[in-house]
Amino acid sequence: MKSGSDGARDRHGELLPELSASATKMNYQKLVNTPLPKFNQKYPGSPFFMEIGYFCLRRTFNSVFRTFEVTGTENIPDDRGTMCSAWHTNGLLDPISIFLTHPKMFVVGGRHDLVTRPILGFWARKFAVQPVVRKAELLRGGCSEEEANYLNGRSLLNLATGISHGFACALFPEGTSHSESHLIRVKTGPFRTVLAAAAHAKAIGAKIPVLIPIGLHFRTRHLFRTDCWVEYGEPIELPHSSLPDDLIQAVKDGDWKEPPSDLVVKLRDEVEAKLSPMTPDRDTFSEVHRDGVIAHVENRIKGEKILSWRQEVLEVRRLKAEPAPLEVQEVATRIGDTLNSSILDGTDINAQGNGLRGISPSGAIVNLLKFIPMLILLPSIIVGMGPQIALGRLLGDDTDEGLDARTSYHFLFGMFGSLGWWPILATAITTISIIFSSDITSQIDINWEFLVGGGMAQHILVTILLWVSLILMFWMSGIFFSIGWDSVSDTKKWFRRASASKKVQPDLIKLHELLK
Repeated sequence: MKSGSDGARDRHGELLPELSASATKMNYQKLVNTPLPKFNQKYPGSPFFMEIGYFCLRRTFNSVFRTFEVTGTENIPDDRGTMCSAWHTNGLLDPISIFLTHPKMFVVGGRHDLVTRPILGFWARKFAVQPVVRKAELLRGGCSEEEANYLNGRSLLNLATGISHGFACALFPEGTSHSESHLIRVKTGPFRTVLAAAAHAKAIGAKIPVLIPIGLHFRTRHLFRTDCWVEYGEPIELPHSSLPDDLIQAVKDGDWKEPPSDLVVKLRDEVEAKLSPMTPDRDTFSEVHRDGVIAHVENRIKGEKILSWRQEVLEVRRLKAEPAPLEVQEVATRIGDTLNSSILDGTDINAQGNGLRGISPSGAIVNLLKFIPMLILLPSIIVGMGPQIALGRLLGDDTDEGLDARTSYHFLFGMFGSLGWWPILATAITTISIIFSSDITSQIDINWEFLVGGGMAQHILVTILLWVSLILMFWMSGIFFSIGWDSVSDTKKWFRRASASKKVQPDLIKLHELLK
């Protein structure tokens, strides 16, 4: 998390996060006019655009990670609303990871500029995203405190009402995406919202919603095709019997009223205690890399298969409670720091646990099989995915919002860029094919325009089929690019292991002996 260069601080004396250029642009009237969610139907926003949005989100999301695992979904009740609460280190991928793994539709709240940005704002409004003005924006101007209180109160009330009607909601109690290896100060917004939701549920005779802590685990959050584990924790029951009657009546009447502060603070502390262990919960990431190395070497000594990402996270969590001896920690720290600086990790340790892996013949064959389709489709990948990749990298790698926002740009350009670029490209190629149909026919000796008949209707059908086929080809090219990139990544890692091997092997041999 970057600190505000202007020195602005909150009431706790902590430096406020530095605002991005987008967050400083506040159109208050546009925020007030944001569409409100609907609670009497399946979709809180536009059914048509939400279905399209979820479809596109899933297609793009499925290409982002090399391995993806979800656990704990049995903890989600299907007969009431849920508030999801997680730490926040990976920009838009954090809420998207929850949206796409939770069985319910979401009422969504987010930073105010989500609903006013070009393109993204259009979709945010179709999803009925409710804008929130954070202290970081309020204390630096943009609107008055009275305006912010009105807007935030309305947004929180709408989210609470949606939860009480059985929808899900995800709010991040830290209030900002950051780059720390532990929770930063937990704020009260999500807990005020869910307590108001409990009050509204009591008022309308609905079942009391629950709060679910969630662990979001990314091996290297800002890298394409990294590993991800979404961990749903056990639901937390809300203290609904202690909610005052005036709060219940107020939310029933459609007025925002703050829940009792003692209940809010108590719930916040309870969630923080349960959420902290679902993060790395270390002072630095160096400690995380250290314990990852220890876990992998211990596993190698036992002669077991390589740890999955989820297993590694659990082992690192265990080593927090059961620390290794200091000498082991010192050696593992040197190894972990060296591997991390070389963009390597504990999975690169060999089967004996005393060095780094070399070339695996079977792995090389698998990677070749992954690479061949990508190579065959390379022209389609270049024209269909090239602009999105270039713009995503250009803006994501040079954003003023920090490393935690890098993947947000990559994801958004991958999805929205394709939605805009592919139809244009397919239309251009189809038009060119029609204009030069006689030349194409002479070259391939097939009149493609009359493959299904010579009439006008058949001609139009073939043209439509060509256009759709081009869209599908671009889509398949994106899928095979993602898979083929794994082989490129593995090859690059082999060179990095060869370069780092001499640096870490003496320490790996020593660590192996210490852990035997």
